[in-house]
Amino acid sequence: MLRRIHAFYALMSFVTLFLIFFPLLLIPILSPARFRMVGKVNRWWAYASFYSWFLPIRIELKSALNPKAQYIFCPNHFSYLDIPAMALNPHDTIFVGKHDMENIPLFGFMYRKLHITVDRSRLKSKYSTYLQSLEALDQGKSLTIFPEGGIVSKSIPAMERFKDGPFRLAVEKGIPIVPVTMPDNWLILKEDPFRIYSGTVKLIFHEPVIPMENSPAELDRIKKKVFEVIQAELSQCKPT
Repeated sequence: MLRRIHAFYALMSFVTLFLIFFPLLLIPILSPARFRMVGKVNRWWAYASFYSWFLPIRIELKSALNPKAQYIFCPNHFSYLDIPAMALNPHDTIFVGKHDMENIPLFGFMYRKLHITVDRSRLKSKYSTYLQSLEALDQGKSLTIFPEGGIVSKSIPAMERFKDGPFRLAVEKGIPIVPVTMPDNWLILKEDPFRIYSGTVKLIFHEPVIPMENSPAELDRIKKKVFEVIQAELSQCKPT
């Protein structure tokens, strides 16, 4: 019962903080050239949320990220907590995520205007999302993409097969991929989104994987490399 009360409190806190920060998100909506504000405001919102939920945060950088460079961040995805956790990213990014987010009142408006959505059940939507992602990279934006395509793993902490999308973007545009491991979120917020357990929200940003050429073989190489880096870290996590 206490965990459910905690979860309800966390939801109310998340919504309240969103309403507080929403006016700041209107700035990049009305002035798209100021897109870097999206990452900054999301970061403030995420830190405020996790601290208000009494969940400690630990961020580990395996190598320094160049604040002026572009990256595509690819994290594992086992929990609903992963999206707000990735907003803690010290590098400013926008998200490429499921179109379901658009259905949430007000939040959906913000998400549709500032991020990129995809309906994976529709081929036309997936192609449109790919073109929008290319355009975002051309505009100087960095992206966060969950390469598993959703919370799909049936044997956590083993990941499911990665989609090609983020790696195709990387090799086409020559953008480094940063593997990100979130080993413990699924232990804090498991299958039941209305029950929160204690734990530390931990993010490990690994060394960027740099594409060397635009070819199918290179796409397969970096996809395999990113998968192996994240899975090696996750293998140290013991399910409970």
